[in-house]
Order: sequence, then C-alpha cells, then structure tokens
Amino acid sequence: MSETADFMELREEDIVKHYPAALDLLDGFDHAPRIAKPAGNAAPERSPGIGGRRAFRSTTPGLVTRRTRRAEGVHILEAIAEMEGGTGLVSPVQAAVQTALHRAISIALAISETFAESTGLADLKRLNLEGALPSDKSRDFSALLTAEALITLHVFGNAVAFLLASHATEEQVEIGDLEEVLTENGQLALHGALWELEADISAFATTEPRLVATVLAFAEALMSKAAARAGTATDLDAFTSASWKVEADGLVIRGFAPSLKAKSTTLTMTFKKPHEVVGNHIAKYQALRLSKMLMAYDFDRRLNPFAELGGFIFTFMGDGAPGTGKTTLIQMMAGLINDYCQVAGYTFRYQNLSTDNIDSYQGKSGQNARSFINTIIDPQVIGFGTIDDIDMLAGKRGDRQSSAGQLEITSVLMDAFAGANTVVRGNCTFGMFSNYPENVDDALRQRAGARFLVDGPQTREDYIDIFALLLGKNHDIPLGDHEVFAAQQIQKAVAASFESHNRPKEEGLVAVWEKTEDRIGKLDTIAKIGTYLKGIQEADPRFTGRAIKNITDAIKVRSMDFELPDEWMENPDLFIFKDYDTKLRMITELRREITVEMVIQEINRYADSEFRYADKSDEEAIKKMVREYGLTEEAKRRYLALRDGPQ
Repeated sequence: MSETADFMELREEDIVKHYPAALDLLDGFDHAPRIAKPAGNAAPERSPGIGGRRAFRSTTPGLVTRRTRRAEGVHILEAIAEMEGGTGLVSPVQAAVQTALHRAISIALAISETFAESTGLADLKRLNLEGALPSDKSRDFSALLTAEALITLHVFGNAVAFLLASHATEEQVEIGDLEEVLTENGQLALHGALWELEADISAFATTEPRLVATVLAFAEALMSKAAARAGTATDLDAFTSASWKVEADGLVIRGFAPSLKAKSTTLTMTFKKPHEVVGNHIAKYQALRLSKMLMAYDFDRRLNPFAELGGFIFTFMGDGAPGTGKTTLIQMMAGLINDYCQVAGYTFRYQNLSTDNIDSYQGKSGQNARSFINTIIDPQVIGFGTIDDIDMLAGKRGDRQSSAGQLEITSVLMDAFAGANTVVRGNCTFGMFSNYPENVDDALRQRAGARFLVDGPQTREDYIDIFALLLGKNHDIPLGDHEVFAAQQIQKAVAASFESHNRPKEEGLVAVWEKTEDRIGKLDTIAKIGTYLKGIQEADPRFTGRAIKNITDAIKVRSMDFELPDEWMENPDLFIFKDYDTKLRMITELRREITVEMVIQEINRYADSEFRYADKSDEEAIKKMVREYGLTEEAKRRYLALRDGPQ
C-alpha cells in the first residue's frame, strides 16, 4: 500500500535541531500556573538564588516514595523516573515515554517554526524584540501568536499519541479536563501543557501501563482542546491547508485531525458466510456489494471511484425486530472485509460504539464518540464502524429521558456523518443498527444514506434453511423435499425483494401513492415523480431535502447494481492494485442505466421505512402521554383522598 504524495516532508534536520530546546523543557523549567490552581501539596516557594532542583535522588530500589509537585519548577523526566512503583532505574517503558515526549516537542517546534516563517510571524517577532513593531501590526501579531500556540499544542499532542500508540494497553485513565491551556504564544503554550502533564503523571501514573495511559489520555485531551479553540481562531490557513510527513516516524500531520497509526483491530468475533445469513436478501446483497466497494479505495489518491461516481454507502441504518439477524449481518460483513484486506495486504480496522462509551463525566461521552469516528475514518486504513442499539446509545433531542452523555454522542455522530467538514473518501463505512429505529433522533436517522431492512427469514424455504443450519449435522433426520440454501441464491432473491417495492407497503404511504396516481396517472416522468415526493412531504413534514438526497444516493447505488467479480478480490492485481483511473474506468464500464422502475422502488423503499418509523414513534409518544395522564389522574385522586379524609 503506497502513501499519498499530497504532503510536504518535514526534514529530519529541522526536527533534530530542536532536540536541545526540547530536552531543556523536559529537564526542567519554572512555571507559575496562570489558569489552573496549583496542587495543594506544593512546597513553599524558595528564595531567589537557591537552587530549585534536588542535588541527588535515591537509586536504591524500594526507597522511591510518592513524589509531590514542587513549586520551583516542572521536571517531566524526573516525574517519570520517580513515578510510584518504579525501581529507581528508568525502565524501557519509561524511556519510551520520555523519548516520545522529546520527539513530539521537537516536531511541534519544527512545525510552529515553519508556520512562523510562512506567515511572516517570524519577522514580526524580530521587530517586537527590537521594540520596532508598528502599532498597526499589533492585532495581526497577536492573532498569529494565538494560531502558533494552538498549532504547537495540537501537533505536540498528536505526535505523542502517534508515537506511543504501540505501547498502549487495555489500561484506561480519566485525567479530567485540562485547565492550563495557554494561547499567548507557542513557548508559553508548551509550558502550560507540560505543567498539566507533570500534574497528571504525579496523580495517576502508579504503574507503567497507567503511565502510558495517562500520557495518551493527556495527548487526546490536549488535541481536543486545541482543535475546539481552533474553531474560532483566525490565521490558521497556512497550517490547515498543508500537510506534512515525518518520514522517520511515518507520522502525517493534516491540520487539526488526529494522526492514527494504521494498525488493524484484532477481531475476535465469529465470522459468518453469506449463505449463513438466512433471509434479509436486500440487506445481505447490499452488505456484500459494499464490502467489495471498500476494496476499490485508492490509497494514493485517497479516494474511492465509487465515492466519485456517487454509488458509495457511507452510512446505513439496519433495523428490524429482535432476533432477525442484525448481529449475523455484522459478522458476515466484517468477515468479508477482513478476508479481502488480508488478500490485499491492507490494514482493516473494525470497531463498535456501544453503551459502554456513555460516561457520566461531562464531555467524555462525546470524546469517546469522536475517538471512535477518528479511528474508523483514518485514510490509511479500510474501516468498518458499527453502532449497535443506537436507540439506546444516542439520545433523542427533546426527550427528557436522554442523558447528557447520550446527547453528546448524538451531536458528534450528526456532525461526523453529514457535517460541514464531513469528507467521504470511500475507505470506510458506518452501520447503525436498532430494534427500535423510531426512538432514534429524526435528524440522526436521516443521516443514514441507505436503509437495510433486517427482517429475518420470511418464506417456508427460509425457515427450513435456518432450522437446518442451526441444528447442525449431529443427527440422522432426513432433510426431505428441499434443497438447502437454494432460496438464498442472492440474485434471484434480491430481484424479488426489489420488485416488492413497485408499490408502497405502509398504509400512510399507500394513500399518498393512490391519490397521486389517480390525479396524474402513472409515475413515468421526473415531474410526476416530483409530485409524488411533494405528496409524501405533505403527509409527513419530516420528509425533507435530506430524504431526497438519501433517495438519489440509493438510486445511484442501484446504478452500480453489479457484482465485482470474486476473482478481482482473490487476485488483487486484477483490480485492487490498479491505479485510480484504471479502476474508475473498469467500474464505469459496468455501471447500469437508471430506470423509472429503479427510481420508484427506491423512493418507496425509503419512504416506507420513514412512515414505519414515524408511525411507531407517534404511537409510542401517544402511549407515553396516556400513561402520564393516567399517573396524573391517580396522583390527583390520592391527593384529594388524603386532603379530604378524616382529620
């Protein structure tokens, strides 16, 4: 897998020259906190002229005691070396943390220096030192210094997280919010960040795994804080519009996006073969095609031809009653992508966002969701992210039962799936699954570009197949007059499933369909189809422009209604390893023409799902109100009985 060439190389000599300054920062410097409150156990301030650092420290195992933060300075190297549980000697893990911090500071200083030179900030600094800064330049100078500080903080945190990723364990540490985030200039910003880091190491790093977890949690929090501040800052274009690569580390810096190591997720799930997914024909077919579509992603161009042609599914919603096969569908799709990536030598990353990610700590749930998104969208990997039971995970706005953590997750997912900064490269896809999609926030649900109705086995043949599959082979019961899995032949089953949408199914949509056909006749022109769409919107105001976009995207997917040959997946040289333009041409040659029948089926398929969700949602709301009215009446009756009862 080759790297993209859309970056500038950050030369090694430009990094190494900052090593002495970085080492000085880690070795020790004075810093009086300006925003955060100093630790309560800090020693009294020393008199001027008296050395602040200890002349020696014990190197005898067992004699290292819990250290306290000293007011005389910040000493990161010493804090790591003297962490509780240490042996008095620096271990390989401690050394790795120290080295990563040293390297990360040097990279941050090199990037900020490049930024200063390209924006004229370096010249303004020189004028300021000479006392010759023009008064009309003061505002520009201040804005550029703030930009430099934010860049320095984010690159530092980004590099630390990247360089330490291979040392991460299952250990997790909650460090809380960062307070000493200073933005007056890059140097002061580093002082504040390292002051925070020493405090966190002192408080939480009781073991080596916790040391790494603490530093990684700090790096993630620092990146998040800097990126949030950058949203309202100015003069950042020179940084956000360019990309740099640190060749020695494989680190690519692209604005305020985290740079994650391209490592695969270890999958422990049981994979399912397509024939083991009984029923669910359209959902299975779309999952099969989407798995192959992902493999068309071009790592040089960082784009998928299917995404350019408009036939790529970035987000989809899988809904159905409990026990209809949603988990089996996930296992099938993850297994297919995993196998394809192993053949191609690509990195595959799978992750599920579950209710475990809801945190009572303010802001942490949103951070967990953002980390999940960033892990999957990493352009260096093929990604598949699932959100199971999304109705329980993401809160519905306006619902008093939704916690703050659930609403944070909803906000992050809405921004990630169809926000102002969403970029669909075609290297990943997200599946939202729910037994009760009517309980999902309307705006979030409509961000699902495709609908996979997971309705499970439907026909007699389906039930025979699933029973035979689950029963296994440890029996002598005759099969009878039946060919196992013949009904699961995908092309035949899918054709029948699509044809079933030639007319709508939900009662409310059927009424709109019949009214429209009675008035204007058969829907065979764009004008007539548009009239039908307007009728749907009049029946359900939630049927907005986003719904139209999702339908047109689904139609474009149908125009890609062809199977990429299995041999293309088995032999990567036939397709996967071709250059981008060749893959685009090969796909274009297979593309089908859009037909009226195809359009009608996709409109009905999508609108049926929305009417189904809306009807269930309204019914649930009515039941809830009836129950609340009943409780109110019962409470009133009891209150009156108490008030008017015997005194």
